[in-house]
Amino acid sequence: MESIKEIYKIGSGPSSSHTMGPKKAAEQFLKKNPNATNYKVVLYGSLAATGKGHLTDYAIEQVFKTKELIIEWKPEVFLPRHSNGMTFFALQKDGAVLDEWTAYSVGGGTVIDDTTTEETNSVYDKNTLEDILFWCDRNGKQLWEYVAGQEDAELWDYLNEIWKVMQEAIDRGLDEEGTLPGSLKLPRKAASYYIKAKNFSGRMERRSMIYAFALAVSEENAAGGRIVTAPTCGASGVLPAVLKFIQTYYHASDKKILRALATAGLIGNLVKYNASISGADVGCQGEVGTACAMASAAATQLFGGSIFQVEYSAEMGLEHHLGLTCDPVAGLVQIPCIERNAFAAARALSHNTYVLLSDGRHRISFDEVVRVMKQTGHDLPSLYKETSTGGLAFFYRSPEEQLKR
Repeated sequence: MESIKEIYKIGSGPSSSHTMGPKKAAEQFLKKNPNATNYKVVLYGSLAATGKGHLTDYAIEQVFKTKELIIEWKPEVFLPRHSNGMTFFALQKDGAVLDEWTAYSVGGGTVIDDTTTEETNSVYDKNTLEDILFWCDRNGKQLWEYVAGQEDAELWDYLNEIWKVMQEAIDRGLDEEGTLPGSLKLPRKAASYYIKAKNFSGRMERRSMIYAFALAVSEENAAGGRIVTAPTCGASGVLPAVLKFIQTYYHASDKKILRALATAGLIGNLVKYNASISGADVGCQGEVGTACAMASAAATQLFGGSIFQVEYSAEMGLEHHLGLTCDPVAGLVQIPCIERNAFAAARALSHNTYVLLSDGRHRISFDEVVRVMKQTGHDLPSLYKETSTGGLAFFYRSPEEQLKR
């Protein structure tokens, strides 16, 4: 497995697979072919189907902004390796092809091509949670200590910056008001939820506050703001909300938060390596489901759970999102994405409570659920995997359309 730095990437929304990934691919291709007369990019499958709503064309155009560029959209064509495929062409003045490259944005801002057979920057010596738990148990270590032993010396500085950016996204989101960009004209809710939460007390205040924190980051992402993939842009609100909530109400130190980020990153890494975190590949179970697993594990560690309770909590976070489809209305990372972040954050805290009441023993392991999620995702038809051709995206009617009925 690669470093957890590949799970936590700082960037701009609204989509790690549709915005960050294509931009990264475009930068790589342009760097290799800086002197072509003009360029062409063909977007396939999910990238083409929801690319305009996800600002895929805008992200690519920003890279080629001083060059002549043509973008073609082929939503009906799905390349065999991944549904987020794109082919770049460097062209001469007469149209002759100087270079051609097909790349795939596989989630979390990661880009591969047809020559990629395995991760080239592997830093972990184990790739299942079962093996990692066994090692931790035999050596008297916590999961975050295993992570620290596998990563380089820059890990804690990196995670400190990640936590800083997460908090900044929450703060901005709680302060911003108005309407999110896009055809849905969806109003922001985080600011009003935050104000109302402060006027409540007890359990109502806390439940409202976790919603406000998650909405704040998700709305910032939807507006193209600076966020952290955790593990993706579309699921970026879950983990920061849970960590902010625990620090606010239970006074967890920054050192404890960074250790929780390390454990959460390990959980996300395991899902990415053994299955997928791409909504276009396995549906939203791979995005929000993984985010919930990460947040559930982090919360249980912060509340003093054993390594086995942390594993149980992560398993619940993913298991109870199995089958969750990715059907964004109008191709935007807004409905149902934003609300899903809020509810996943609340569920992560519920998983923590449930697990801490147990002794950590259960029948279905985290590793088994990861395999099930992968198979379930591949069994889903493409219309439920970020193409906006099924589910909520298909049945949604705008207010104007409803008036005509």
